[in-house]
Amino acid sequence: MNHSENSHLSYENHLDDAKPKWFAIYTRYKREKLVLKSLERKGILAYLPINKVIRRWDRKVRSVELPLFNCYLFVKINKTDYIKVLETENVLNFVRFSKNLISIPEREINLLKRITGECTNIELEEELITEGDEVEIISGNLTGLRGVLIEKNNKKKFKVKLDYLNYSLLIEVDANLIRKRKENSNFTS
Repeated sequence: MNHSENSHLSYENHLDDAKPKWFAIYTRYKREKLVLKSLERKGILAYLPINKVIRRWDRKVRSVELPLFNCYLFVKINKTDYIKVLETENVLNFVRFSKNLISIPEREINLLKRITGECTNIELEEELITEGDEVEIISGNLTGLRGVLIEKNNKKKFKVKLDYLNYSLLIEVDANLIRKRKENSNFTS
């Protein structure tokens, strides 16, 4: 392979040897707060946007603090901290955009901090998952498996086709346990 063929295969990586930058990471489902504490114990600057939500049960009204983004956390690191983050329990991977490791501008993190500091009951409009979308299982024994959404049985159960070992497996998955894949890729886990 000559140099010109190889150059189009290179990926963008914003990790720097000296200057720490913000990156998003994926965590196991409902493990964001545990990951935050683990990273802080390692001396890694981490940020978990928290949404203060008012919940009503029968006669009780309670304020609860929930992650603004399920399964996401932000870390400010340089190149030497990259492996420390990946080796942290319940961290699945760094968020990549078309296989590129892109940093998040400081101003966007500061905006998130301002919004979550001043607002309550923030509503996120999640991207809808539709039939034919590539999805990834984010919790349970099948965490990390990728497939294609074949059918929405209802709002809570989806059928996902997983292609492994030259077989297609059709499984029913709770809607809370999958997320839409951000990049088109072959199903490699």
